[in-house]
Amino acid sequence: MVAGPEGRLLGQEPDGSLVDQADLSALGANLNELVVDGRGFIYVNGGTEFHPGEGETPRFVALITPDGVVRRVAGGLAFPNGMAVTPDNSTLIVSESFAGTLTAFDIGPDGTLSNRRVWAPVPGDGIVLDTEGAVWTPGWTETGPACLRVAEGGEVLDTVRLDRAGFACTLGGEDGRTLFMLAADWRMQDGFEDNIKRLMTGPETGQVLIARAPAAHAGRP
Repeated sequence: MVAGPEGRLLGQEPDGSLVDQADLSALGANLNELVVDGRGFIYVNGGTEFHPGEGETPRFVALITPDGVVRRVAGGLAFPNGMAVTPDNSTLIVSESFAGTLTAFDIGPDGTLSNRRVWAPVPGDGIVLDTEGAVWTPGWTETGPACLRVAEGGEVLDTVRLDRAGFACTLGGEDGRTLFMLAADWRMQDGFEDNIKRLMTGPETGQVLIARAPAAHAGRP
């Protein structure tokens, strides 16, 4: 797990204690999401704060190798959020929340990222892959917030409508086909800071919702 404000990468021991796995302080604060691929490469994202409409962003993706080497492998991302790695460890998909895209990179043998491209022109946050190669992502429809199942290229395959904004989704359960969705109140007419303050101080509007999915979980996480 990432302790973002402290720039630390932590692992949980069997007894529940947290142990530092790598020093990420050189990357700066505001680290956000992470994903670990099947070979032990760890990707984290973060950077200085960025708000919509204020220009380019210096946010990045960094790699931590199994032997503890830390280096940046992608930059210029518009508030990267959730990340997923395909089952063959060949592709990293990143939600660029403020760009409204799912962005993909090829993963090299040494964990380096290349061939940046738009995987799907849809917004995202916390994402998950399924066995048919689709991505579940929080999003919006003409009628409001939803969790969307999206194919590469942007075709929306399935929609689960929500009564409040979605922030993350994942697949789990005994057969990997239970879709878990995290949702909370987010008012589009309010500013970013006002929404964050309300989420942090209440009232409590968060929910975890479930639905059945047509395909099981795949890849990482």
